[in-house]
Amino acid sequence: MMADVSRRKFAQLVAGALLLPALAPMLSRKAMAANNTIKIALLLPGSVADGGWSSLAYAGLQSLQKAGFSVAHSESVSQAQMDQTIRGYADDGYTLIIGHSFEYGSAFAEIAPEYPDTYFFASTFKPGEKSPDNVEYVNLAYLQGAYAAGALAALISEKGKAVGFVGGGDNPTQQAMMRAFIQAAEKTRPGIKGMGVVTGDYDNAAKGREAATTMIGNGADVIWHAADVTGLGAMQGAAAAKVKAIGCYVDQRDVAPDYVACSFRQNLDWMVEQVGESVANKTFKGGDEWHPTVGKAWSVVNGSEHYNAKLVSASAWASFQQIWQQLDSGALKPVV
Repeated sequence: MMADVSRRKFAQLVAGALLLPALAPMLSRKAMAANNTIKIALLLPGSVADGGWSSLAYAGLQSLQKAGFSVAHSESVSQAQMDQTIRGYADDGYTLIIGHSFEYGSAFAEIAPEYPDTYFFASTFKPGEKSPDNVEYVNLAYLQGAYAAGALAALISEKGKAVGFVGGGDNPTQQAMMRAFIQAAEKTRPGIKGMGVVTGDYDNAAKGREAATTMIGNGADVIWHAADVTGLGAMQGAAAAKVKAIGCYVDQRDVAPDYVACSFRQNLDWMVEQVGESVANKTFKGGDEWHPTVGKAWSVVNGSEHYNAKLVSASAWASFQQIWQQLDSGALKPVV
């Protein structure tokens, strides 16, 4: 009741309430000013217009810039240019350097000890038992994402005979993703065959189309890829054969709207944002490997929806959701 509050106290409370909206922008500006002292450099293996791996990370960098961080980036950094580029940003006083490819794992392990006041983040697995205290790595739930894709592919297969995976570079991650996809398909729907081809190339649409076409010829009626441009070729091959496709890394609904069931989007923009914020909040975990859950690292999307209802039944989606939740909680772990 008002009797419990003096007029003067009440006036102070009202004034305070009126002042809060005015203070909000000031507080926001203070946060941005604090962020502005943090300089972040993003080193990319490809173009910011690649529609996938590099463009998603760059989107995260742009979000950090809007939050007040000072940012810079270098595109299409070759392995031969890495050492010079890393050292250039470190010598220029950048607070955080993000290397956005597998090769930065070992490069940072070598260079980081020379720059103890600089933070380094490599968007790849930790390369060994020990790493410098100022370097953080990440496991982006690749196996869980691939397992989920294999399960969904099996659930939406019309014939129930086979489903296929098209991989890119011939590396341990792609090989393990192929095995996880196959394992999930065959476990989720007994009797179905999981197939896979790791093409050895991320940038060859013709190879992707050929791999998909071969598997379709052997009975596959759902194709998933994890292979960038090569994967686009795989999806085009699926559409040409009039079978279902599942996209990867970005929302690929527009590649073939009538045949794309959904896409497994990798939340690389979120990853970059989180790393930048961790430096500002002093929660950066140097010497460690970050393990976001599959529900954080990946999203299943199809335009403004989660999936194409013409290609994915409600019952298949419900079964998939149960598997997704088990993967996200850690109750289900791929063994590859």
